Amino acid sequence: MNNGHTNVLLIEDNAGDADLVRLRLLEGGSQLDVRCVGRLSTALASVANQPPAVVLLDLTLPDSHGPETFRRLHDQAPGIPVVILTAVDDEEMAASTVQQGAQDYLLKGQVDGKQLARSIRYAVERQALLTSLETSRRQQLQFKDEFLSHVSHEMRTPLTSIHQFASILFDGLAGPVPAEQREHLETILKSVTQLQAMIHDLLETTRAVSGKVRIEPRGIAVGEVLQASITMLQSTAQKKQIDLKLAVDDKLPLVYADVDRVQQVLINLIGNAIKFTPPGGSILAKACLVEIDPGFVYISVSDTGRGISAEAKPSIFERMYQAPEALDNSRTGLGLGLYIAKELVELHGGRISVTSQVGEGSIFTFTLPRFSLGKLLTPLITHQGRLRDALVLIKVEVSSPSTTSTFRRKATGLVCREILQRCIYLDRDLVLPGLGNSEPDEIFFIVASTTVERSQILMTRIREQLERCPELKASEVFSVSSSLLEVPAVEGDVQVERLVLQVAQHVTDTVMLALRKPQNSNQISTPKPANGRTEKRRMHGKAKNSDRRR
Repeated sequence: MNNGHTNVLLIEDNAGDADLVRLRLLEGGSQLDVRCVGRLSTALASVANQPPAVVLLDLTLPDSHGPETFRRLHDQAPGIPVVILTAVDDEEMAASTVQQGAQDYLLKGQVDGKQLARSIRYAVERQALLTSLETSRRQQLQFKDEFLSHVSHEMRTPLTSIHQFASILFDGLAGPVPAEQREHLETILKSVTQLQAMIHDLLETTRAVSGKVRIEPRGIAVGEVLQASITMLQSTAQKKQIDLKLAVDDKLPLVYADVDRVQQVLINLIGNAIKFTPPGGSILAKACLVEIDPGFVYISVSDTGRGISAEAKPSIFERMYQAPEALDNSRTGLGLGLYIAKELVELHGGRISVTSQVGEGSIFTFTLPRFSLGKLLTPLITHQGRLRDALVLIKVEVSSPSTTSTFRRKATGLVCREILQRCIYLDRDLVLPGLGNSEPDEIFFIVASTTVERSQILMTRIREQLERCPELKASEVFSVSSSLLEVPAVEGDVQVERLVLQVAQHVTDTVMLALRKPQNSNQISTPKPANGRTEKRRMHGKAKNSDRRR
């Protein structure tokens, strides 16, 4: 609305038809400000810069024709009501565009000014009502998610207490337990475990919806994660006499992913496969590369179970969806597992899908991006198409006694990584992701585009920040040391991309060597290049463009 007038965008390439529309609206006494454009491309730009209250759209334009015209407009501006005003008398096209979201379908020459003005007014009112309903729906979902999150948090503590004391009784630590009572206690423990799993899924779902799910990607061997997941579920499969197998290519590259989150997805998929596969069936967990999509590793879980009907496939990844009863006629969850799995896979930049035939089994497949240090380093070690003049590899080690728990080490590692991220220049430095599946971060590497002398400033800042860290200061068990590693010179008339790959490979080799053989000295010796000379960390390309900083 503008001074009581409704802004109308008329998309019409015929000047005579455009004038006729304006005349009819004027005859109808409507307070409408009509602006006309003759091409869809012009209209899309206009809608982006100056959104109208309503659009009158002709489906036959110089640069677009038919229902595709409406789809392109609706995709760019889904919140703006659109009334189709066309000479094409096609009932099928009319039904199709209205189903896709058009407010009305009017024919030129068959509508007068009052009818057109009324259609515009109703379109604006209906769109306002739809917007209000959508806002209300989102508010209700937010309230529901907040309520579920609050209730779930509140239930965790009493359920943990019930589980602990029931376990004490079941193990006979509070005195002898008759066989009949042990049976009842076992039922209690199973029910509490099931409730804890449901609460965990509810919390994960509310985090996913609110965008609060965190991943800590690193270079991981997906085969090891698959093996660990199968080991965890092997006994469950054996109880149902299901053959659980693994197939992983030995030459499979690392993937860039969060090991805990990937295992969460795998346990969900393999657990579902066990649930819906009859005794005597088989399940295969597989990881491989696909030639047409080399940037990703494909992980699949296939079973010989009951399969999924064509009607159910579009819904299985939705929240709270549950397929018909499992083979053991039990419902042990809330229908959130596949929804969470989908959210986690997409958070990694991957995709998840399913193929299935009723009575023949299902194959769930998801992808994870390959780990490429060269890809991560390229924006850092090049500047304006050239290699930076100097690079330094800094090593930060946080040590702890062997008695420190893995959970404590992991939590401290996450805190340290956050501190390092705050210390660096995001456009010139990079904290390398961790390598390995299970060990918590205790050694960190930073590639910094600076000189040896200036790197001392960065190292001092890192030490000061770590020393102020409450998690480190309060425990008084962690020590911090830093090391410099010279990057060898790369000479010769070669492309920058090739030099980047050489640097990335050298950094990878150095990091892996340091992780295998941690050294006590504050200086790591520099590997010698092929000609046997020890090089400085200064790197030379075609041009030596000095990059001053710090």
